[in-house]
Amino acid sequence: MRSPGRLCLLLALVFACVPAMAKTPVIELDIRDHLFHPEEIRIPADTKVKLVVYNRDPTPEEFESYELNREKVIMGGSKANIFIGPLAPGVYPFFGEFNPRTAQGRVVVE
Repeated sequence: MRSPGRLCLLLALVFACVPAMAKTPVIELDIRDHLFHPEEIRIPADTKVKLVVYNRDPTPEEFESYELNREKVIMGGSKANIFIGPLAPGVYPFFGEFNPRTAQGRVVVE
């Protein structure tokens, strides 16, 4: 028979792991015709988020953001995963390095 102390320890370990097992929110972002769709992404404050960026164009594009401290080249017809956060409330712009005049967007953290 198991002792009550061992059972309490086991339960404490299980409950300590629950936050680590929480799912990371996933947000999808498309690059089409050298534009980001959607241009604006809204995410909750203090939460790590996974951006899945699909480049629907045949040419490469680079997801770039000085404020998010991220840059990632995404080849044409492929996708990339970019993790951001946790972030404080605010607006964080991003752009396409290869088409900066058209490929612009922002992350709004609420």
